[in-house]
Amino acid sequence: MTDTPATPASRPELPDRLSIDARSPHHVRAVFEHDIGIRFNGKDRNDVEEYCISEGWVRVPAGKTLDRKGQPLLIKLKGQVEAFYR
Repeated sequence: MTDTPATPASRPELPDRLSIDARSPHHVRAVFEHDIGIRFNGKDRNDVEEYCISEGWVRVPAGKTLDRKGQPLLIKLKGQVEAFYR
């Protein structure tokens, strides 16, 4: 069995809003089977936890700070957001 690279037709369309947290209603498991890139204000970001293209924001961890449930504390940054498959 050979591994063939995913063609653009076999990839699901990237949603307007996406979260990596499986508990979120904006989490789409099929999208995470492929490598995703986020470009925020013209620079590639690797630390994005959630994004919304239409509203123009991303949520990223605020350093190593955790909330009371042990999840990273997130801050919202506003700007131009682009999502793409790598």
